[in-house]
Amino acid sequence: MLSRFLSRLSGALLAVSLTVPALSQAETTIRVGQTSGPHAKIMEVVKQVAARDGLNIEIIEFGDYIQPNAALDAGDLDANNYQTQPFLQAQIQARGYKLTSVANTVLFPMGFYSKKYKSLDELPDGATVGIQNDPANAGRSLHLLQKYGLIKLREGAGLDAIPRDIAENPRNLKFHQVDAGQLPRSLDDLDIASINTSFAIKAGLVPKRDAIAIEDSDSPHTNLLVVRTEDQDKPWVAQLIKAYQSDEVRTFIETEFASFAIPSF
Repeated sequence: MLSRFLSRLSGALLAVSLTVPALSQAETTIRVGQTSGPHAKIMEVVKQVAARDGLNIEIIEFGDYIQPNAALDAGDLDANNYQTQPFLQAQIQARGYKLTSVANTVLFPMGFYSKKYKSLDELPDGATVGIQNDPANAGRSLHLLQKYGLIKLREGAGLDAIPRDIAENPRNLKFHQVDAGQLPRSLDDLDIASINTSFAIKAGLVPKRDAIAIEDSDSPHTNLLVVRTEDQDKPWVAQLIKAYQSDEVRTFIETEFASFAIPSF
């Protein structure tokens, strides 16, 4: 009788031991949203590092800058990594999202590109300029033009400046605001266009080679890991940060994307 009981108990314990890891794995699987291109490739390395620490990452790729935050706020994602603080803040103010940045990741410098001109000095009076149609990226583009001396923004214009904030425009540049993902395709119709690195790479452009104006390391526009505010203290968030800010990920960024990416951790 005792041996039969012990046999049944042993079987029950075995069943539990097989079930618990499966439950644990389900509890530590997260969905992370990325824009296609370098962000997604870096996250593949993060995924490998995180898996060794018991965190499983499912990478969801997006082709625009609006849907990843909408999906995160709605609960369809657990985190995303594709945006800067000014962009995140603008989205929160405009849409009421309850999202929080939890870590710096990588800087992809924005640049201006042209199929017609090799330098900004060649731009004619009244040149057409394509910039993004969201305030954060539009402001980033305008501040870059100001840094290169093409325009001057009004005093007090923030990082989310828009064309109405231009105080001086000596070359009478004509601004056209376009969805960020469509700007590479618009180069044929514009004199110059500001293109985020992820979309530039996807279009076959190499920022440090092809851009006629580009941000440098003093840019405040580093990318961020973002989660829902209610989740920011959950254990998996610390695991995700640890995996992203690992030496393995840093080395990958510095070797694979040396011409256009800078680790910011």
